[in-house]
Amino acid sequence: MKQIPKKEKTWFYKWFLNNQVTVVLLNILVFFLVIFLFSQISFVFDPINQILGITMPPVILALVLYYLINPLIDVLENKFHINRVISITFVFIIIAALLIWGVMSLIPFVQNQIDSLVQNWPHYWDGLNKSLQNMFKDPKLHVFRENLVNSNAKITKNFEQAINKILPQTFSGISSAVSTVTNIVVIVLTAPFILFFMLKDKNKFKESVVSLVPTRLKKSTGEMLTEMSQSLSSYITGQLTVAFWVAVMFFVGYLIIGQRYALILGISAGILNLIPYVGSTLALIPSLIIGAFIAPSMVVKILIVFAVEQTIETRVISPIIVGNKMEMHPVTTILVLLVSAGLFGLIGMIAGIPIFAILKIICTRIFRWIKRNSHWYEDNEAEDKVVDEVIEGTDDSDKIHK
Repeated sequence: MKQIPKKEKTWFYKWFLNNQVTVVLLNILVFFLVIFLFSQISFVFDPINQILGITMPPVILALVLYYLINPLIDVLENKFHINRVISITFVFIIIAALLIWGVMSLIPFVQNQIDSLVQNWPHYWDGLNKSLQNMFKDPKLHVFRENLVNSNAKITKNFEQAINKILPQTFSGISSAVSTVTNIVVIVLTAPFILFFMLKDKNKFKESVVSLVPTRLKKSTGEMLTEMSQSLSSYITGQLTVAFWVAVMFFVGYLIIGQRYALILGISAGILNLIPYVGSTLALIPSLIIGAFIAPSMVVKILIVFAVEQTIETRVISPIIVGNKMEMHPVTTILVLLVSAGLFGLIGMIAGIPIFAILKIICTRIFRWIKRNSHWYEDNEAEDKVVDEVIEGTDDSDKIHK
Protein backbone atom coordinates (compact mmCIF):
# COMPACT_ATOMS: atom_id res chain seq x y z
CA MET A 1 0.00 0.00 0.00
CA LYS A 2 1.37 3.41 -1.01
CA GLN A 3 2.42 5.53 1.93
CA ILE A 4 1.19 9.13 2.06
CA PRO A 5 4.10 11.57 2.39
CA LYS A 6 4.15 13.55 5.58
CA LYS A 7 3.68 16.87 3.81
CA GLU A 8 0.60 15.52 2.01
CA LYS A 9 -1.21 14.42 5.19
CA THR A 10 -4.24 16.66 5.50
CA TRP A 11 -6.47 17.41 8.46
CA PHE A 12 -9.01 14.92 7.08
CA TYR A 13 -6.44 12.15 7.19
CA LYS A 14 -5.30 13.10 10.71
CA TRP A 15 -8.77 13.46 12.25
CA PHE A 16 -10.72 10.79 10.35
CA LEU A 17 -8.59 8.26 8.51
CA ASN A 18 -5.82 7.92 11.11
CA ASN A 19 -7.76 8.52 14.32
CA GLN A 20 -8.68 5.59 16.56
CA VAL A 21 -11.48 7.48 18.31
CA THR A 22 -13.12 8.25 14.99
CA VAL A 23 -12.82 4.62 13.90
CA VAL A 24 -14.41 3.41 17.13
CA LEU A 25 -17.28 5.92 16.81
CA LEU A 26 -17.86 4.88 13.20
CA ASN A 27 -17.99 1.22 14.26
CA ILE A 28 -20.51 2.06 16.97
CA LEU A 29 -22.57 4.02 14.44
CA VAL A 30 -22.55 1.08 12.02
CA PHE A 31 -23.54 -1.28 14.86
CA PHE A 32 -26.61 0.76 15.82
CA LEU A 33 -27.45 1.29 12.14
CA VAL A 34 -27.56 -2.49 11.68
CA ILE A 35 -29.83 -2.81 14.74
CA PHE A 36 -32.13 -0.13 13.32
CA LEU A 37 -32.33 -1.89 9.95
CA PHE A 38 -33.14 -5.22 11.63
CA SER A 39 -35.88 -3.53 13.68
CA GLN A 40 -37.47 -2.26 10.46
CA ILE A 41 -37.70 -5.80 9.04
CA SER A 42 -38.58 -7.54 12.31
CA PHE A 43 -41.55 -9.26 10.65
CA VAL A 44 -39.05 -11.43 8.77
CA PHE A 45 -37.97 -12.94 12.10
CA ASP A 46 -41.49 -13.69 13.38
CA PRO A 47 -41.36 -17.33 12.16
CA ILE A 48 -38.01 -17.72 13.92
CA ASN A 49 -39.50 -16.37 17.15
CA GLN A 50 -42.41 -18.81 16.85
CA ILE A 51 -40.05 -21.73 16.26
CA LEU A 52 -37.94 -20.74 19.27
CA GLY A 53 -41.08 -20.33 21.39
CA ILE A 54 -42.09 -23.90 20.54
CA THR A 55 -38.69 -25.59 20.83
CA MET A 56 -36.98 -23.70 23.66
CA PRO A 57 -39.22 -24.68 26.66
CA PRO A 58 -38.55 -28.44 26.38
CA VAL A 59 -34.88 -27.77 25.60
CA ILE A 60 -34.50 -25.55 28.68
CA LEU A 61 -36.27 -28.12 30.88
CA ALA A 62 -34.03 -30.86 29.49
CA LEU A 63 -30.94 -28.69 30.04
CA VAL A 64 -31.83 -28.11 33.71
CA LEU A 65 -32.41 -31.84 34.23
CA TYR A 66 -29.16 -32.58 32.35
CA TYR A 67 -27.04 -30.65 34.84
CA LEU A 68 -28.79 -32.43 37.72
CA ILE A 69 -28.51 -35.99 36.34
CA ASN A 70 -25.24 -35.89 34.37
CA PRO A 71 -22.93 -36.06 37.44
CA LEU A 72 -24.65 -39.28 38.55
CA ILE A 73 -24.36 -40.78 35.05
CA ASP A 74 -20.66 -39.88 34.95
CA VAL A 75 -20.08 -41.60 38.29
CA LEU A 76 -21.87 -44.77 37.15
CA GLU A 77 -19.91 -44.79 33.90
CA ASN A 78 -16.43 -43.87 35.17
CA LYS A 79 -16.33 -45.40 38.64
CA PHE A 80 -18.53 -48.47 38.23
CA HIS A 81 -17.87 -48.96 34.48
CA ILE A 82 -21.56 -49.26 33.61
CA ASN A 83 -22.52 -48.61 30.00
CA ARG A 84 -23.77 -45.04 29.62
CA VAL A 85 -27.03 -46.00 27.89
CA ILE A 86 -27.77 -48.56 30.60
CA SER A 87 -26.98 -45.99 33.32
CA ILE A 88 -29.31 -43.42 31.73
CA THR A 89 -32.10 -46.00 31.41
CA PHE A 90 -31.66 -47.09 35.03
CA VAL A 91 -31.77 -43.49 36.31
CA PHE A 92 -34.83 -42.72 34.18
CA ILE A 93 -36.65 -45.74 35.66
CA ILE A 94 -35.85 -44.59 39.21
CA ILE A 95 -37.02 -41.02 38.45
CA ALA A 96 -40.24 -42.34 36.89
CA ALA A 97 -40.90 -44.50 39.97
CA LEU A 98 -40.31 -41.51 42.28
CA LEU A 99 -42.65 -39.35 40.20
CA ILE A 100 -45.39 -42.00 40.31
CA TRP A 101 -44.95 -42.31 44.08
CA GLY A 102 -45.12 -38.53 44.47
CA VAL A 103 -48.26 -38.25 42.35
CA MET A 104 -49.95 -41.09 44.26
CA SER A 105 -49.01 -39.99 47.78
CA LEU A 106 -47.93 -36.35 47.98
CA ILE A 107 -50.11 -34.67 45.35
CA PRO A 108 -53.47 -35.46 47.05
CA PHE A 109 -52.16 -34.18 50.38
CA VAL A 110 -50.80 -30.99 48.80
CA GLN A 111 -54.04 -30.50 46.90
CA ASN A 112 -56.09 -30.78 50.10
CA GLN A 113 -53.91 -28.16 51.79
CA ILE A 114 -54.20 -25.82 48.78
CA ASP A 115 -57.99 -26.19 48.68
CA SER A 116 -58.24 -25.52 52.41
CA LEU A 117 -55.94 -22.51 52.15
CA VAL A 118 -57.93 -21.02 49.25
CA GLN A 119 -61.22 -21.49 51.13
CA ASN A 120 -59.94 -20.02 54.39
CA TRP A 121 -57.80 -17.21 52.93
CA PRO A 122 -60.63 -14.58 53.05
CA HIS A 123 -61.07 -15.31 56.78
CA TYR A 124 -57.35 -14.91 57.36
CA TRP A 125 -57.31 -11.63 55.45
CA ASP A 126 -60.33 -10.27 57.33
CA GLY A 127 -58.85 -11.36 60.64
CA LEU A 128 -55.57 -9.57 59.82
CA ASN A 129 -57.45 -6.39 58.92
CA LYS A 130 -59.44 -6.46 62.15
CA SER A 131 -56.29 -7.02 64.18
CA LEU A 132 -54.56 -4.09 62.52
CA GLN A 133 -57.60 -1.84 63.01
CA ASN A 134 -57.69 -2.73 66.70
CA MET A 135 -54.02 -1.78 66.94
CA PHE A 136 -54.82 1.70 65.54
CA LYS A 137 -57.82 2.44 67.76
CA ASP A 138 -55.92 5.24 69.44
CA PRO A 139 -57.35 8.60 68.17
CA LYS A 140 -53.82 9.79 67.57
CA LEU A 141 -53.41 7.08 64.95
CA HIS A 142 -56.64 7.78 63.08
CA VAL A 143 -54.69 8.76 59.95
CA PHE A 144 -53.04 5.34 59.80
CA ARG A 145 -56.40 3.65 60.42
CA GLU A 146 -58.05 5.56 57.57
CA ASN A 147 -55.18 4.70 55.22
CA LEU A 148 -55.47 1.04 56.20
CA VAL A 149 -59.23 1.00 55.56
CA ASN A 150 -58.82 2.76 52.21
CA SER A 151 -56.04 0.38 51.13
CA ASN A 152 -58.10 -2.65 52.13
CA ALA A 153 -61.11 -1.31 50.24
CA LYS A 154 -59.00 -0.75 47.11
CA ILE A 155 -57.50 -4.25 47.30
CA THR A 156 -60.93 -5.84 47.77
CA LYS A 157 -62.41 -3.79 44.93
CA ASN A 158 -59.58 -4.67 42.55
CA PHE A 159 -59.90 -8.34 43.48
CA GLU A 160 -63.65 -8.32 42.83
CA GLN A 161 -63.15 -6.53 39.51
CA ALA A 162 -60.56 -9.10 38.47
CA ILE A 163 -62.91 -11.97 39.36
CA ASN A 164 -65.85 -10.33 37.53
CA LYS A 165 -63.62 -9.80 34.50
CA ILE A 166 -62.29 -13.34 34.50
CA LEU A 167 -65.60 -15.18 34.95
CA PRO A 168 -67.30 -13.92 31.74
CA GLN A 169 -64.18 -14.82 29.80
CA THR A 170 -63.97 -18.33 31.17
CA PHE A 171 -65.93 -20.01 28.40
CA SER A 172 -64.43 -17.83 25.67
CA GLY A 173 -60.97 -18.70 26.92
CA ILE A 174 -61.47 -22.46 26.92
CA SER A 175 -59.62 -22.82 23.63
CA SER A 176 -56.61 -20.91 24.94
CA ALA A 177 -56.67 -22.94 28.17
CA VAL A 178 -56.75 -26.18 26.19
CA SER A 179 -53.87 -24.88 24.08
CA THR A 180 -51.84 -24.03 27.19
CA VAL A 181 -52.46 -27.47 28.72
CA THR A 182 -51.52 -29.09 25.41
CA ASN A 183 -48.27 -27.13 25.29
CA ILE A 184 -47.41 -28.20 28.83
CA VAL A 185 -48.12 -31.84 28.02
CA VAL A 186 -45.97 -31.62 24.88
CA ILE A 187 -43.11 -30.06 26.87
CA VAL A 188 -43.30 -32.72 29.58
CA LEU A 189 -43.39 -35.54 27.02
CA THR A 190 -40.70 -34.09 24.73
CA ALA A 191 -38.14 -33.06 27.35
CA PRO A 192 -37.21 -36.65 28.42
CA PHE A 193 -36.30 -37.60 24.83
CA ILE A 194 -34.14 -34.49 24.45
CA LEU A 195 -32.61 -35.18 27.86
CA PHE A 196 -31.79 -38.77 26.88
CA PHE A 197 -29.78 -37.72 23.84
CA MET A 198 -28.13 -34.87 25.77
CA LEU A 199 -26.87 -37.38 28.31
CA LYS A 200 -25.92 -39.96 25.69
CA ASP A 201 -24.06 -37.58 23.36
CA LYS A 202 -22.89 -34.97 25.87
CA ASN A 203 -19.61 -34.14 24.08
CA LYS A 204 -20.92 -34.14 20.50
CA PHE A 205 -22.58 -30.72 20.80
CA LYS A 206 -19.33 -29.09 21.86
CA GLU A 207 -17.40 -30.88 19.13
CA SER A 208 -19.95 -29.82 16.52
CA VAL A 209 -19.75 -26.16 17.53
CA VAL A 210 -15.96 -26.19 17.69
CA SER A 211 -15.74 -27.77 14.22
CA LEU A 212 -17.57 -24.76 12.73
CA VAL A 213 -15.08 -22.11 13.90
CA PRO A 214 -11.70 -21.36 12.27
CA THR A 215 -8.74 -23.48 13.31
CA ARG A 216 -6.99 -20.76 15.28
CA LEU A 217 -10.17 -20.19 17.34
CA LYS A 218 -10.98 -23.83 18.08
CA LYS A 219 -9.07 -23.98 21.37
CA SER A 220 -10.46 -20.73 22.78
CA THR A 221 -14.00 -21.62 21.64
CA GLY A 222 -13.79 -25.03 23.32
CA GLU A 223 -12.51 -23.43 26.54
CA MET A 224 -15.31 -20.85 26.43
CA LEU A 225 -18.00 -23.53 25.98
CA THR A 226 -16.53 -25.55 28.85
CA GLU A 227 -16.47 -22.48 31.10
CA MET A 228 -20.07 -21.63 30.22
CA SER A 229 -21.19 -25.20 30.90
CA GLN A 230 -19.41 -25.28 34.27
CA SER A 231 -20.92 -21.94 35.25
CA LEU A 232 -24.46 -23.06 34.35
CA SER A 233 -23.95 -26.40 36.09
CA SER A 234 -22.75 -24.72 39.30
CA TYR A 235 -25.63 -22.26 39.33
CA ILE A 236 -28.45 -24.68 38.47
CA THR A 237 -27.40 -27.49 40.78
CA GLY A 238 -26.54 -25.07 43.56
CA GLN A 239 -29.79 -23.12 43.40
CA LEU A 240 -32.01 -26.20 43.19
CA THR A 241 -30.16 -27.94 46.03
CA VAL A 242 -30.41 -24.86 48.25
CA ALA A 243 -34.11 -24.48 47.35
CA PHE A 244 -34.75 -28.10 48.35
CA TRP A 245 -33.13 -27.66 51.77
CA VAL A 246 -34.91 -24.34 52.30
CA ALA A 247 -38.24 -26.10 51.69
CA VAL A 248 -37.26 -28.86 54.14
CA MET A 249 -36.16 -26.37 56.84
CA PHE A 250 -39.34 -24.30 56.58
CA PHE A 251 -41.50 -27.43 56.58
CA VAL A 252 -39.79 -28.87 59.69
CA GLY A 253 -39.81 -25.48 61.43
CA TYR A 254 -43.51 -24.93 60.76
CA LEU A 255 -44.31 -28.44 62.02
CA ILE A 256 -42.41 -27.78 65.25
CA ILE A 257 -44.25 -24.52 66.00
CA GLY A 258 -47.64 -25.90 64.88
CA GLN A 259 -48.15 -23.64 61.85
CA ARG A 260 -51.01 -24.60 59.56
CA TYR A 261 -50.33 -25.67 55.97
CA ALA A 262 -46.70 -26.43 56.79
CA LEU A 263 -46.15 -28.54 53.66
CA ILE A 264 -47.54 -26.10 51.11
CA LEU A 265 -45.83 -23.13 52.79
CA GLY A 266 -42.52 -25.00 52.84
CA ILE A 267 -42.81 -25.97 49.15
CA SER A 268 -43.68 -22.39 48.17
CA ALA A 269 -40.68 -21.13 50.16
CA GLY A 270 -38.38 -23.51 48.30
CA ILE A 271 -39.76 -22.48 44.90
CA LEU A 272 -39.58 -18.76 45.67
CA ASN A 273 -36.04 -19.21 46.97
CA LEU A 274 -35.01 -19.61 43.32
CA ILE A 275 -35.36 -15.82 43.24
CA PRO A 276 -32.10 -14.65 44.85
CA TYR A 277 -32.18 -12.48 48.00
CA VAL A 278 -35.95 -11.82 48.09
CA GLY A 279 -37.48 -15.27 47.51
CA SER A 280 -37.59 -16.48 51.12
CA THR A 281 -38.90 -13.11 52.29
CA LEU A 282 -41.76 -13.25 49.77
CA ALA A 283 -42.63 -16.76 50.97
CA LEU A 284 -42.80 -15.44 54.53
CA ILE A 285 -45.72 -13.06 53.83
CA PRO A 286 -48.58 -15.61 53.56
CA SER A 287 -47.22 -17.49 56.55
CA LEU A 288 -47.25 -14.30 58.65
CA ILE A 289 -50.85 -13.54 57.61
CA ILE A 290 -51.98 -17.03 58.61
CA GLY A 291 -49.99 -16.81 61.85
CA ALA A 292 -51.49 -13.41 62.71
CA PHE A 293 -54.96 -14.90 62.36
CA ILE A 294 -54.08 -17.76 64.72
CA ALA A 295 -52.35 -15.82 67.50
CA PRO A 296 -49.81 -12.98 67.92
CA SER A 297 -47.39 -15.44 69.50
CA MET A 298 -47.45 -17.49 66.27
CA VAL A 299 -46.07 -14.48 64.37
CA VAL A 300 -43.11 -14.38 66.76
CA LYS A 301 -42.55 -18.13 66.29
CA ILE A 302 -42.65 -17.75 62.49
CA LEU A 303 -40.09 -14.95 62.65
CA ILE A 304 -37.85 -17.16 64.81
CA VAL A 305 -38.15 -19.99 62.25
CA PHE A 306 -37.28 -17.52 59.50
CA ALA A 307 -34.25 -16.21 61.40
CA VAL A 308 -32.97 -19.74 62.09
CA GLU A 309 -33.52 -20.75 58.45
CA GLN A 310 -31.72 -17.69 57.13
CA THR A 311 -28.78 -18.26 59.49
CA ILE A 312 -28.39 -21.91 58.44
CA GLU A 313 -28.85 -21.08 54.75
CA THR A 314 -26.41 -18.16 54.59
CA ARG A 315 -23.76 -19.55 56.98
CA VAL A 316 -23.84 -23.28 56.19
CA ILE A 317 -25.82 -24.44 53.13
CA SER A 318 -25.08 -21.71 50.57
CA PRO A 319 -21.31 -21.50 51.27
CA ILE A 320 -20.96 -25.30 51.06
CA ILE A 321 -23.18 -25.94 48.05
CA VAL A 322 -22.96 -22.75 46.00
CA GLY A 323 -19.94 -20.90 47.38
CA ASN A 324 -18.80 -18.05 45.14
CA LYS A 325 -18.64 -20.01 41.89
CA MET A 326 -20.49 -17.34 39.92
CA GLU A 327 -17.83 -14.76 40.89
CA MET A 328 -20.37 -11.95 41.02
CA HIS A 329 -20.34 -9.06 43.45
CA PRO A 330 -23.57 -8.71 45.50
CA VAL A 331 -24.15 -5.22 44.08
CA THR A 332 -23.86 -6.61 40.55
CA THR A 333 -26.31 -9.39 41.44
CA ILE A 334 -28.87 -6.91 42.78
CA LEU A 335 -28.57 -4.67 39.71
CA VAL A 336 -28.99 -7.67 37.41
CA LEU A 337 -32.10 -8.72 39.33
CA LEU A 338 -33.60 -5.23 39.11
CA VAL A 339 -33.00 -4.95 35.36
CA SER A 340 -34.11 -8.50 34.51
CA ALA A 341 -37.22 -8.21 36.70
CA GLY A 342 -38.14 -4.88 35.11
CA LEU A 343 -37.75 -6.30 31.59
CA PHE A 344 -39.03 -9.87 31.90
CA GLY A 345 -40.79 -10.12 35.29
CA LEU A 346 -40.54 -13.30 37.37
CA ILE A 347 -38.83 -15.30 34.62
CA GLY A 348 -36.23 -12.58 34.32
CA MET A 349 -35.52 -12.68 38.05
CA ILE A 350 -34.92 -16.44 37.89
CA ALA A 351 -32.96 -16.56 34.62
CA GLY A 352 -31.24 -13.17 34.80
CA ILE A 353 -28.15 -14.24 36.75
CA PRO A 354 -27.19 -17.31 34.65
CA ILE A 355 -27.74 -15.36 31.42
CA PHE A 356 -25.59 -12.53 32.77
CA ALA A 357 -22.90 -15.06 33.72
CA ILE A 358 -22.86 -16.42 30.16
CA LEU A 359 -22.69 -12.92 28.67
CA LYS A 360 -19.90 -12.07 31.09
CA ILE A 361 -17.85 -15.07 29.92
CA ILE A 362 -18.39 -14.17 26.25
CA CYS A 363 -17.51 -10.48 26.79
CA THR A 364 -14.42 -11.42 28.82
CA ARG A 365 -13.21 -13.70 26.03
CA ILE A 366 -13.81 -10.98 23.42
CA PHE A 367 -11.97 -8.43 25.54
CA ARG A 368 -8.99 -10.76 25.91
CA TRP A 369 -8.93 -11.28 22.15
CA ILE A 370 -9.03 -7.52 21.53
CA LYS A 371 -6.29 -7.00 24.09
CA ARG A 372 -4.05 -9.54 22.37
CA ASN A 373 -4.69 -8.36 18.82
CA SER A 374 -4.87 -4.58 19.19
CA HIS A 375 -2.23 -1.94 19.86
CA TRP A 376 -4.18 -0.23 22.63
CA TYR A 377 -2.68 -2.27 25.46
CA GLU A 378 0.91 -2.53 24.26
CA ASP A 379 2.21 -0.16 26.95
CA ASN A 380 0.58 -2.17 29.72
CA GLU A 381 1.91 -5.43 28.32
CA ALA A 382 5.41 -3.95 28.00
CA GLU A 383 5.24 -2.72 31.61
CA ASP A 384 4.07 -6.16 32.77
CA LYS A 385 6.95 -7.77 30.86
CA VAL A 386 9.49 -5.40 32.45
CA VAL A 387 8.08 -6.14 35.91
CA ASP A 388 8.29 -9.89 35.23
CA GLU A 389 11.91 -9.54 34.07
CA VAL A 390 12.79 -7.54 37.20
CA ILE A 391 11.18 -10.17 39.43
CA GLU A 392 12.96 -12.99 37.62
CA GLY A 393 16.28 -11.12 37.87
CA THR A 394 15.75 -10.60 41.60
CA ASP A 395 15.02 -14.27 42.08
CA ASP A 396 18.16 -15.24 40.14
CA SER A 397 20.36 -12.86 42.17
CA ASP A 398 18.95 -14.25 45.38
CA LYS A 399 19.79 -17.78 44.27
CA ILE A 400 23.37 -16.76 43.34
CA HIS A 401 23.78 -14.96 46.66
CA LYS A 402 22.66 -18.02 48.54
